[in-house]
Amino acid sequence: MALCLRIIYIITGLTGVHSITTVSKVSVKTGKSISIPCLYESKYRNHVKYLCEGSKWRSCNDVVKTNTADPSGKYSISDDKNQFFFTVTINNLTNENTDYWCVVEINNGPDYGKHFQLSVTSGTPSLYVDHQMITGYIGESITIRCHHSYSGEMKWCRLGRNCVTGSSGSIDGTTVTTYMSKPNVFTVTMSGLQSEDSGWYWCAKEDIQIPVYLTVTEKPITKLHLTSRSSSSV
Repeated sequence: MALCLRIIYIITGLTGVHSITTVSKVSVKTGKSISIPCLYESKYRNHVKYLCEGSKWRSCNDVVKTNTADPSGKYSISDDKNQFFFTVTINNLTNENTDYWCVVEINNGPDYGKHFQLSVTSGTPSLYVDHQMITGYIGESITIRCHHSYSGEMKWCRLGRNCVTGSSGSIDGTTVTTYMSKPNVFTVTMSGLQSEDSGWYWCAKEDIQIPVYLTVTEKPITKLHLTSRSSSSV
């Protein structure tokens, strides 16, 4: 059924009716894992989402759904219905893991999807970060370093929002500054963090991106352990 619906989708020219926002291309290392965010329209918060593998929309294969786990452990998926994005994770990457689609299942109608591509290399990825999942604290700053093998302009973007392309700017009211700390390290600092800053971001150079998930939370309180000592009477 899913295959038929995808064919109808192409024939009737409905690809522009709906929208999913995701990366275009990500450079990744063989044997590692990568998590990819897929932003969808709020009206589809309760719909099934899934990941489809293959270069062609009409013939891609469903590999994991939000209502069906992948028994092999190769793929996993989670859905944030408050921020309207689902996240797919692909483990143990090989050079055969190249083309995928983020898909929203449409009840009684054609499903719709957005294509992204993985460039799997045995060497150093052309654009990468030290950690895909990072944590910051409310009111403080956090710095992300994007390592790249490109020259030219880099940018820092939030999924479904705006980008900072110069040395400074803001995203949703949070100050962002950027600079090249080394010839091949693009450094991003977000200052005055708010809980609302939690979400997916990415470093980008032309059509290459690397997604980063930021969790902003209260800073843990460090408890002091005081030792009391009673004096003995003489």
